[in-house]
Amino acid sequence: MELAYIPSPSTGVVHLGPIPLRGYAFCIIIGVFAAVWLGNKRWIARGGKPGTVADIAVWAVPFGLVGGRLYHVITDYQLYFGEGRNWVDAFKIWEGGLGIWGAIALGAVGAWIGCRLRGIPLPAWADALAPGIAIAQAVGRWGNWFNQELYGRATDLPWAVEISDGPNRVGGTYHPTFLYESLWCLGVAALVIWADRRFKLGHGRAFALYVAAYCAGRAWIEYMRVDEAHHILGLRLNVWTAIAVFVLAVVYFAVSAKLRPGREEVVEPDRGPAASDPAQAAGAASADAKGAEAKAAAAGAAEAKPGEPRDAGAAAPAAEPAATPKADLAKPAAAAEKAPAQAGGAADAPGADTL
Repeated sequence: MELAYIPSPSTGVVHLGPIPLRGYAFCIIIGVFAAVWLGNKRWIARGGKPGTVADIAVWAVPFGLVGGRLYHVITDYQLYFGEGRNWVDAFKIWEGGLGIWGAIALGAVGAWIGCRLRGIPLPAWADALAPGIAIAQAVGRWGNWFNQELYGRATDLPWAVEISDGPNRVGGTYHPTFLYESLWCLGVAALVIWADRRFKLGHGRAFALYVAAYCAGRAWIEYMRVDEAHHILGLRLNVWTAIAVFVLAVVYFAVSAKLRPGREEVVEPDRGPAASDPAQAAGAASADAKGAEAKAAAAGAAEAKPGEPRDAGAAAPAAEPAATPKADLAKPAAAAEKAPAQAGGAADAPGADTL
């Protein structure tokens, strides 16, 4: 007799009048919002504009959902196109079935399109979003709890999840692999945030670290699952996928660190280095304003005497004092240079040549 276990919801959907509210969809939506919120904070901290992460997510999320569903349907085609199956069920995404591998792959295509439109580097955006994606996966895995799916082998551990009898499942208590993966993803998010702060990861290496760390956990968690899946050489297809993607992520991390060490200095070209420093930006604006004023003054002085010839390469002549006495014109040039200009053109005052 089990003394403790995690109960499963009796249903994964609650009807608000004619509107069905599905737990699986809520988990996906909450995860997306969490990823965008954290990614936006990290993007701003790296010198990007507020809202850029959300703008690109508008491209990445739909592509990711389509890619995740395609991967699931292709790798588990017997669930939808086998004998006695209804192919229309392949479009019922609310009933579960999103492959993270397809979601990341096709989501990256959508993100690339969004980044190209904004003129920013995809690796920098992926680095900012990496821990947020892990958190989104941690939240999204609870959608499997609502649907009573993706559990592991039978167990009587206190944290076992109770599964009720239903289509293609036998009631009992099983390893809650959805919980294991959720906790692992939270650990991956914490690892990426720590490593990024400690080593200043850039050029896609924070994202590569997330991919490698996630795959390391997914391999052993996937091995515990008992739901139907294709096997190659005794291992589930997703285990092989995790191994292959892990190797690719590690290779990318190593090669990128050698070829492009450090982190991007500018992630959005139209902001520039001074944009992240308000004082520097204000100084630059002030210098530009003074330069504009000087040019305007020079142009005005040059136009003050329309009858005289102009030399484009020379400085604009200074305005002559008005009503200068003729006696002053006979002074030696040296004395004239010492005399300061008097406002209004008045004659030299005693002691005026004192510096």
